[in-house]
Amino acid sequence: MADTPLKLSEVEHVKDGSNYLRGTLADSLVNPITGALNPDDTHLIKFHGSYQQTDRDLDSERKRQKLEPLYSLMIRVRVPGGIATSAQWRRMDELSKQYGNDTLKLTTRQTFQLHGVLKRNLKKTIHGFNQALMDSIAGCGDVNRNVMCNPNPYQSKVHAEVYEVSRQISDRLTPRTSAYWELWLDGEQQHISAPNEGEEDAEPIYGKTYLPRKFKIALAVPPHNDTDIFSNDVGLIAIEKKGQLLGFNVAIGGGMGMTFGMPDTYPRLADVIGFVPADKVVDVCEKILTIQRDWGNRENRKFSRLKYTLDRVGLDVFREELNKRLGFDLELGRAYKFESSGDAFGWSTGSDGAQHLTLFIEGGRVADRPGHTLKTALREIAAFHTGDFRLTGNQNLILANVAPEHKLTIQALLTEHGVVVTGNNLSGLRRGALACVALNTCSLAFAEAERYLPQLLDRLEDILKTYNLTEDDILLRMTGCPNGCARPYLGEIGLVGKSVGRYNLYLGAAFNGNRLNKLYKEMLDEDGIVQELTPLFADYAENRQPLERFGDFTVRRGYVQATTHGLNFHQ
Repeated sequence: MADTPLKLSEVEHVKDGSNYLRGTLADSLVNPITGALNPDDTHLIKFHGSYQQTDRDLDSERKRQKLEPLYSLMIRVRVPGGIATSAQWRRMDELSKQYGNDTLKLTTRQTFQLHGVLKRNLKKTIHGFNQALMDSIAGCGDVNRNVMCNPNPYQSKVHAEVYEVSRQISDRLTPRTSAYWELWLDGEQQHISAPNEGEEDAEPIYGKTYLPRKFKIALAVPPHNDTDIFSNDVGLIAIEKKGQLLGFNVAIGGGMGMTFGMPDTYPRLADVIGFVPADKVVDVCEKILTIQRDWGNRENRKFSRLKYTLDRVGLDVFREELNKRLGFDLELGRAYKFESSGDAFGWSTGSDGAQHLTLFIEGGRVADRPGHTLKTALREIAAFHTGDFRLTGNQNLILANVAPEHKLTIQALLTEHGVVVTGNNLSGLRRGALACVALNTCSLAFAEAERYLPQLLDRLEDILKTYNLTEDDILLRMTGCPNGCARPYLGEIGLVGKSVGRYNLYLGAAFNGNRLNKLYKEMLDEDGIVQELTPLFADYAENRQPLERFGDFTVRRGYVQATTHGLNFHQ
């Protein structure tokens, strides 16, 4: 069924000749003439969890001074299921200060990102978090990325089992190349396994050219879809009965990215294709990945995600091949219901009596600001907290399993550092807002996102207050480009940067994450966004039905048509 490409993409040739992701990285790292990597190595470094970036705020001035751009590396550290220990949090805090820009970015895939790491410090940084039993292999690149899992232990008795499945999937699909161990760890065998003496590299799952494109997996426990599973290549919906995990509904073919001006690129939500018992789900994920490895488009990377493979060959053909490779047929999907995709802030008590605190982290950026010294507060808490730090898919943070004797101390420390723990001081719009990094470091960004969104929210909150909508939860997602890192096409309000200061406005996604939005207006500046949303908020306040969500309202009232599939996203 696999197509024979007429011409492999440039990246495919780089991977093929890389000797399992080595390339010339060793030489690039020690080249003192430039802060950049060799061109081919900028592709390979992604598999090791890093992107080469520049400070775009400084590009013009540095060019005027005849200096090369200020190159640095972003490092994405894998955190399967989003769970890190206090020791790991302390180490990331230390490394961000020693080698980065003294901030931590909590991503929409439950990982840490370090920004501003200079090339000469990259190896020391990776070695530093490896000593805390963390790694960045497959943080980026054409492989399975960080496996997401519902991080809230208080929400379901089966959470621990579901989290363990996420770890098993992550372990199975981690690349086996020894290049990571060789390049970054100097043969010191920490938690990354070193190859046996005389053993040659091999990738039994991926092969020497890995996947055609990135691959994402997420797990969720209904009724909470806080990992937005339908936006993933593989989404696993936990099915439980009387507190027992039976297995998972399997959804395939999700993906957020598209390209402006190319209507044959589109976001797509995953389709549920069946049910699998829990003890077979890791094998199902592997076999889906291998079909994409064999059938995916390696000629044009814009069409290389699993979603395009599915729409090219058809779900029935794909399911038939999956059953063949598994040696058994998936069962019919089981009933489930998602109600929300956001986080609930403040203190909560689990079924076992344990205490957990979910903190709002605006834009996922852990930093110290005047009057809000969040990074310092969390560093002080990590010094004694005996539970764990859980990163959510909504860029927030859970201090989980807080010891009873530590609760009041944590509460007092956060208050002392200006961190409000309940979320009650925030509007519903701000509580659920997501933003990607965008400018100034992302090379793909056309517009601001993380740095700008708080300013826009200030103006929108004034309007919401006018119509008594401040407490209403409305999902807003903003990105600086159409690639969709903050899942803008699942926002009841989606804003996608098209040029500096200009955004396309999308409306109509479902609050529970099972319907995409649709384009409403193009190329709006801030005043334009406010002008377009003001009458919609007024209409919503006056004419919504009981319990009707904003996204559903905009569809019912005819502002946009419902998007039923990625193929009609642009219609």
